[in-house]
This record gives sequence, structure tokens and C-alpha cells, in this order.
Amino acid sequence: MARTPEDHLGAVRALVGELPVEHAAPADAVGRRLVADVTAAEDSPRFDNSQMDGYALGEAHLAGGAFPVGPTIPAGADPRDILTGLSGPTRGVVDRVIPVMTGARLPADTAAVVPVEACAPSEFFDGDDSDDSDNSESATVTVPAAPAGQFVRTRGSDIRAGAVLLPAGHRVNPRTVGVAAAQGITGLPVRRRARIVVCTGGDEIGSAGDIPGAASIRDANGPMLEALCTAHGIAVAGTVRTSDNPDAFRAALADAVDRARPDAVVTSGGISHGRFEVVRQVLQSATGVEAAWFGHVAQQPGGPQGLARFHGVPVVCLPGNPVSTAVSFRLFVAPVLGEVNATVTGRLAAPVQGLAGRDCFLRARTEVGAADGAHGAVVTVTPVGGTGSHLLAQSVEADCLVRIPAGEDLGRGAVVTVYPL
Repeated sequence: MARTPEDHLGAVRALVGELPVEHAAPADAVGRRLVADVTAAEDSPRFDNSQMDGYALGEAHLAGGAFPVGPTIPAGADPRDILTGLSGPTRGVVDRVIPVMTGARLPADTAAVVPVEACAPSEFFDGDDSDDSDNSESATVTVPAAPAGQFVRTRGSDIRAGAVLLPAGHRVNPRTVGVAAAQGITGLPVRRRARIVVCTGGDEIGSAGDIPGAASIRDANGPMLEALCTAHGIAVAGTVRTSDNPDAFRAALADAVDRARPDAVVTSGGISHGRFEVVRQVLQSATGVEAAWFGHVAQQPGGPQGLARFHGVPVVCLPGNPVSTAVSFRLFVAPVLGEVNATVTGRLAAPVQGLAGRDCFLRARTEVGAADGAHGAVVTVTPVGGTGSHLLAQSVEADCLVRIPAGEDLGRGAVVTVYPL
């Protein structure tokens, strides 16, 4: 009996296991998911600061009016140092308004900030940072009335120290890197990036750049699998080209595994029931190779699948037709050894007929349309190209897979599961 796609994904997970956790530099962790919560090391912002170039007002200034101007607080300066020595209460905003620059730490007792362009004059005074409160000729500025809290970024308004900054499962992105830098966090808990050996070939396969013979084809799967690994955050530690000679393949694979020490091997082709299925023959061999499974998953494309161990290393065997290889990689390799975007739901743009006994994974293109009443924005999916597993050129415009359950004929607008590519 054929496995379901979920059964086979579970078998792949069980074979490969979990990669070890490391604390990676934030920039190196981009694209990977956190395996544990990361808490904030400090309040953000770290102190009350100004959202504008303008004047810091005290409670007495909120109604507006003409007031003396105090020393300027530039960004990066501590107002307690600059305001020390003024007559009356020091280090705060009480008897005068204080020029502050965007991002500057606000003096104590700041109730609001008004932008300089809203005041009269609408530009800062030259040399107003040298004003002294004892100078009766000090400059004055007329400020408008302002509500309490205007243009004040309060301490901890983004996040408080000790709160969850980044939850487990969060996929690290460039903004995550900025957040970590702002908090002084130098390592994020993620799974170590998987390292694999990619194995493709067969006697009918030439190299990617060779002119093929009358009955041969260029290698598309090798370069495609390497690109898929890059797209899903998997490192290619080595490659193997197979022939139809089992002994030669066994030796080449053993050499690649011994050299690379990978987390897994991913093969393409050679696992069906023909006379020259060298991958299946070698991995099912009883000599030096642990027990293997080769069978079918109830899906189209990508029915033939295989799992094995070779020299103690997990081997995930994918079918050889290019579209089957790509679909199988997305369903069974990328979620286990790399990173994928979560499935979503969408609506079919056209009717689709299912297949008896097998779920279909159609290549499709997504489009986000206008809101549909209470359902919000609608993701519409349009199948592209034919269903044949050799129709690689017809699949290049696809940005997702659409799952059509076995035996179901779905009409336009039917809700389907969408696997982002």
C-alpha cells in the first residue's frame, strides 16, 4: 500500500533526526528558525528620547507661549551633564524649553516635544547652546500648545527587558538582525545548517554543459538540486555523478560520504523497477548497507521514493524526472533539512480534476486579490503548465504547489492547500 505524503515526511524526519543547535551570529542565522525564545536584554528604547528636532517642554509649557531657551541637547549627549549648573532645578525641564535633536535623550520632567518648524522662530537660534539661565537677555521662543506625551518616545515602549523579544519558531530576517544588534545580542539559537551530498546521473545523463549525444540528455537535476539547497538554506558538501555500474557508484558514493561527512545524501533517479536502477540496487544490497525502504507515495508527481542509510548516513532518494525531483525536494527534503514557508490556503482560479488514489501537486502561480467580505485578502492560485513530470520548462513561472486531494474534482473558487516554493 502506498504511503501518504504525510507518512513519508514523517519517515524522512525519523531517518534524518534533528540537527544540533548552535548559537549563530544573527547575520549568519538569516533564513533559519529560532529553536527557543530570545528575551530582551534591556528596555527599548533605552531611555526617553525625542521623535523630532524641536523643543522639550515641561508641564508648565504645554499651554504654549513665549519661553526662554536652554542649552541644546544633541543626540548622544547626556542632558544631565549639559544641564548641570543651571539656576533653579537642574537636569530637567522646568523654567525654560530645551532644544533637542531627533533621537536625543530627553531631560527629566519632559512632558512633550514640539517640532522647531511649528515654533516662532521656526529655526534654532545660532549658539543657543551657550545660553545661561542667569542671562536676562537670553533668547526666547514662542511654542504652540501641545498635548502631553507628543513626540516623546518613552523608555521601553518597543519592548521591556526580560520580555520575549523573538519567539521560538521565528524565522530570522534582516530586521531580526537589527533588533539583535540594538539589544547587543551576538548569538541566536538555531539548528546548524544541514550539509548534504547531492547524487544525480545515469548513463543517459551528460554534464550540464555537454552537447548531448543522440540518445542522451544534459544533467538538469544536479544544478537544480544545488540551487534548491541554496534557496532553502542547505549547504552542498559534495556531489556524485552516477553511472549504471553498481560497483562504480558504490565506490563513488563511499568516497564522497567519507570526504564530506554530510548530514544526509539526496539522490535523484535510479529507484524504480527498471534493470538499471543503480541507486536502489546499491542501497538495498546487504553488503555494508543498512536496511532500506523503496516504495510509492500516493501522489503525482513523485510517486517513487526511497529511504536508506549508507555508511551510517541517511539517504533520501527522490525520483529522477525533473519536476518529480523538484516537487519531492519541496515536500520531503526542504522541510526536514532546510527551511520552508508555511502552507496557506487559496482559491482555485479554474476548475481542476483530481486523480483516483493519488493527491496531485500542481505547479501554480499565486495572486493576492481584493478583500472578500469578512475573509480579508484572497489568495488565488492558477495552475501553470501541464501535469507531466518531465515538463520542467512549463513549471518555471510557478511560485507554489497546489494540493488536489485524491479523487476530487474541484471547481473554480474551491479552497485548496498551497505550498509556497
